[in-house]
Amino acid sequence: MLSVRERILQGLLALLSPVATAHGATLARAPTVPTERARLPALLLFPESETVRRLNDRAERELTLRLVALALGSANTAPDIRVDALMSAAHAALMADSTLGGLALSVEETDTEWSHDDADGEAVALSSRYRLTYRTFFHDLTQKG
Repeated sequence: MLSVRERILQGLLALLSPVATAHGATLARAPTVPTERARLPALLLFPESETVRRLNDRAERELTLRLVALALGSANTAPDIRVDALMSAAHAALMADSTLGGLALSVEETDTEWSHDDADGEAVALSSRYRLTYRTFFHDLTQKG
């Protein structure tokens, strides 16, 4: 059986897939190589860290995720506008059900960063971090606690 963490991550990808499709974007989980410019715009999901606090036989876990929207400019739209639209739609999808179908206790946005690259055509990355709180049994990562 999959851990609650893995079920959350798979649920997030399923939730973000229609958003990516609607924006003509590629969706990827923790890619290990840079996204090719031909695959932009892109929406990337990176699990970054998790803290654990023991509560008797249960554990409260805070999973930190980074969601990155990448885009190039087009003839009539600046890349800033394209990544903002993609991230706004992704954020709305994440916040529509802050329990992710009952797997999480809460979802909170924690910070956002912008990055510009104009080495060979203007590209923008918009990166937002989210903290997802959920519980498991302390000795069993597959069971909600």
